[in-house]
Amino acid sequence: MSVLLSARRGVRSAVLTVALAIWAVPGYAGTPQNDQPLSKPAAAEPFAMTASLISSGGLLGKWEGVSRAIEADLEIIRRCESDRAHCTSPAALRLLAIIDSAHNRDGLAKLGEVNRAINLAIRPMSDEAQHGLPDFWSSPLATLTSGVGDCEDYAIAKYVALQEAGVSQADLRLVIVHDRAFGEDHAVLAVRFEGRWRMLDNRRMIMAEDTQMRHMQPLFTIDRDGVRRFEDLNTMIAVAGSDQPAQAPSAPAKIAELATSVPAEIAIAAQPLASEGFGLMMF
Repeated sequence: MSVLLSARRGVRSAVLTVALAIWAVPGYAGTPQNDQPLSKPAAAEPFAMTASLISSGGLLGKWEGVSRAIEADLEIIRRCESDRAHCTSPAALRLLAIIDSAHNRDGLAKLGEVNRAINLAIRPMSDEAQHGLPDFWSSPLATLTSGVGDCEDYAIAKYVALQEAGVSQADLRLVIVHDRAFGEDHAVLAVRFEGRWRMLDNRRMIMAEDTQMRHMQPLFTIDRDGVRRFEDLNTMIAVAGSDQPAQAPSAPAKIAELATSVPAEIAIAAQPLASEGFGLMMF
């Protein structure tokens, strides 16, 4: 009997040792099979990546230009808000109606209302067809006046509408991605809610989290402070292609692999980051 009891204690001790070793692996704390953590910390930028400000280039010039147009729009919107009976801008009244509807909702319902309303208010049309240019960024009132636009026009209108509906600018990002599903660059609005980034896309009414958008390769993030280039993706690719062996902690091989591997879809589909001359083809 003493021999059997001793053996059982030995087995329990071995199981506990392995469990503690697995638990100690960085990035592994009961992670489900799809590699999605059970709980995620608040991310400073969408896609849980770091990004560095850029000081020049065509993309920054586009954002600075449309930012000035947005400020002019906001003056018209606020004048119309104070005296709607004498407002001479149908586009401003239309945007105010969207903002009013969003004001009456809380949380995700506020985001969903703006996403739905803007998606329905604008018909998709490429910049080439509308302006005769490969890429042209319009302010919200210009877009609502014409009634047409492409992906960044939708995202810019949502950015302004949510800002005016009470969402902090610190929680709003215009994000430029490469959509691998379509092989084209695309723009969406990312909104941080309860520490998680939701993607407001002109192609769908459902707002997915950034962690669910595996077909999107992040390129740039844009907010009130300027334009930032995502950094982490190139680092991950460099590590994946390095001849140096990864330093994994002592743990069972499968757990060590989960902690150190780079997803194959990223390594295979990754492309150089877009230059300042890229064109947004999606609409």
